[in-house]
Amino acid sequence: MNRIRSLALLGAATLAAGGLTAFAAGTAQAADINVVRNGGFESGLANWSCTGGSGAVVSSPVYAGAGALRATPAGSDNAQCAQTVTVKPNSTYTLSTQVQGSYVYLGATGTGTQDVSTWTPGSGSGWQKLSTTFTTGPSTTQVTVWTHGWYGQPAYVVDEFSVFGPDGGGGTDPGPSVPGAPAGAAVSGQSANGLTLSWNAVSGATGYYVYQDGVRVRTVSGASAQITGLTAATSYSFQVSAYNTAGEGPKSAPVTGTTTGGGGNPDPNPSVPKHALTGYWQNFNNGATVQKISDVSSQYDIIAVSFADATTTPGAITFNLDSAGLGGYTVAQFKADVAAKKAAGKSVILSIGGEKGTISVNDSASANNLANSAYALMQEYDFSGIDIDLENGLNPTYMTQALRALAAKAGPSFVLTMAPQTIDMQSTQGGYFKTALAVKDILTVVNMQYYNSGAMNGCDGKVYSQGSVDFLTALACIQLEGGLDPSQVGIGVPASPSGAGSGYVSPTIVNNALDCLARGTGCGSFKPSKTYPGLRGAMTWSTNWDAKAGSAWSNAVGPKVHALP
Repeated sequence: MNRIRSLALLGAATLAAGGLTAFAAGTAQAADINVVRNGGFESGLANWSCTGGSGAVVSSPVYAGAGALRATPAGSDNAQCAQTVTVKPNSTYTLSTQVQGSYVYLGATGTGTQDVSTWTPGSGSGWQKLSTTFTTGPSTTQVTVWTHGWYGQPAYVVDEFSVFGPDGGGGTDPGPSVPGAPAGAAVSGQSANGLTLSWNAVSGATGYYVYQDGVRVRTVSGASAQITGLTAATSYSFQVSAYNTAGEGPKSAPVTGTTTGGGGNPDPNPSVPKHALTGYWQNFNNGATVQKISDVSSQYDIIAVSFADATTTPGAITFNLDSAGLGGYTVAQFKADVAAKKAAGKSVILSIGGEKGTISVNDSASANNLANSAYALMQEYDFSGIDIDLENGLNPTYMTQALRALAAKAGPSFVLTMAPQTIDMQSTQGGYFKTALAVKDILTVVNMQYYNSGAMNGCDGKVYSQGSVDFLTALACIQLEGGLDPSQVGIGVPASPSGAGSGYVSPTIVNNALDCLARGTGCGSFKPSKTYPGLRGAMTWSTNWDAKAGSAWSNAVGPKVHALP
C-alpha cells in the first residue's frame, strides 16, 4: 500500500499547490479545448491503448453516451489505459474523468514539469469525478494521460475523459453526426393494456423517440420503453429513432405488438408444474459460470433472477442488469431470453434480497412502495412473480400487505416463492413462517436454505446436523406439519461446494430426501409419520454454480423432481 499512500499525498499536494487556481485560470481561456480523442469511448478503444488487453468498451454502466471503458486488473497488471495527447508548451491543462470501482487512478506523465496523479479508494456503485491539473514544460508538445486500477482489485469503469487546455495543434473530436436507425426492435411483456418495446443501442445517441402508429409518444434515454394505456386485444405498430445534438436520425423498421385480453389470454404467465425445480440465476460474476438466461438448463422450471436492488425510497426496489459483468449482455437480449423461457413454459421471477436488495417493509407506505415497484418491474421485464430472500428478517404484517397488494395487481398466475434460512422456519411464530402462512392462498413454494446453518431441531425435537438426509427431512417436516401444503415446500441446497460456505450435500442425498418425504423410502434415522407425495420439489444456489460443475446437480435432481408421484 506504499504507492497508494504516496499517490494520495501527491494528489493532495497538487491541489494545495494551486490546482484549483490553475483550474479557474484554465477554464477562463476561451480557446481551451478537450485535446483527448474519444474521451467518451463512443468509438470503442480508438486512440487508447490498454496493457495486456485489459480494457473493453461496455454499454453499461455509462455516465453519458452509449459507451464507457471497463478494465480489469490481473496478476501484476494494473490495467492501465493511456492516450498521448498534443499540447502547447508552457500551458496549464485540467485532467478529469468520471469513475466507478475500487482504487481508480488518474494521471499524466511526460509533462516536462511535474507529473501528476490522483486516485480514489472506491466509488461504490455510483460515479465519482477525479480531477487534477498539470503544466507543460517550455518544449513539451506531447503528454501521456492515463487511468488504471490496482493489483488484485475488481474491474474499474471510466467515462467522459477530458484534458482541457490550449489547442496544441492536434485538434479534438469532431462534433457529433446524426445517429443511425436503431436495429433489433422487439416487443415483449404484453399485457391487456401495455407492452415493452426494446431495441439495440445506437452509437452516439443521447436519447430515443418512440413512435406509435406514426405518432411520437415517448422520449427515453435508454434502449427500451414501457408503453402503457393501450387497448386490450389490439395490434399497434412501433418505430424508434435516435437523436443527439446534431439532430434526429432515421426511424427503425416497424415492429408490431398486440396486447392480450378480449378473448385472448389476459394472464400470460405459464403455470408452475406440480413438481418443480427452482434455480437462482446470478446477475453478477463471482467465479461461477457467467450465464445468459437462455443458457439456464431446461431442467429448471422456476428461474429466480438474483437480485433486485434497493432504492432510497423505503420498500421500493429496482433492477439493474450487470451488462458489463455478464460480458455485454444487453437489456434487450435479457428481455428476449425471459420471453423465450416463458414461451417454453418456465417461470422467470425476480428475487428480492442479496447484498444490494436488503429492504425494510415496516409500515403501509413501504408495503405499497414494494408492491408498486415490484409490479412495475414485472411489467417492464415480463417477470412472472417475485422471490423473497431477505436474510435480515421481515415484518409479517406489512410484508403480507405488500405481497397481497402485488398479487392483486399481477393476477392469478402470479408466482410467489420464498427462500428463508433454517432458523426462520423453526417455529410458526417466526416472522417468515407467519408470513408464509398468511399468504398461503397465493404462495407457490418455500424453498428453505438447508445450508450455512449448523445443527437445528427437527420436527421430532431432536437435533440434526446439516449435510445429512435427516437434516433435510426432519426440518422439512416442520413446515409440512406446521401448516404449509406439501406443494408449497421445497428443499434448497447448494449446487456445488463452491455455492455455499457449508452444508453442501450430494445430489444423491437430495434425491434420497425427496424419496423419503414423497414415498417413505431412502430415509435415514428419521422417518416421517406419513408421506407427502405432493411435495413441490427442490431449489439450488445457483444455476451458475451448477453450470460450473457441469450441470451435475440439475441433471441428477431435475429428473428425480419431475418423476415424483
